Amino acid sequence: NVNFGYNAKDDKYEEDMIKSGIIDPLKVTRTALENAVSVAAMLLTTEAVVTDLPEEKGAHDHTMPPMGGGMPGMF
Repeated sequence: NVNFGYNAKDDKYEEDMIKSGIIDPLKVTRTALENAVSVAAMLLTTEAVVTDLPEEKGAHDHTMPPMGGGMPGMF
């Protein structure tokens, strides 16, 4: 029977899903799968991916702060 399937709401297998009012539209499942494959293919064929680098915890900046003054006209 092609309409045999699992009813997650009642936690049992149904002999006829359509008579029980359970319909899984194939188009929705197919579109979701196509989109997932499209994203995976794009990531695999991309030469670079932009991400954020994680900040190191507890790292201290030991550089000197900028000093004011200097000769006029020098930047």
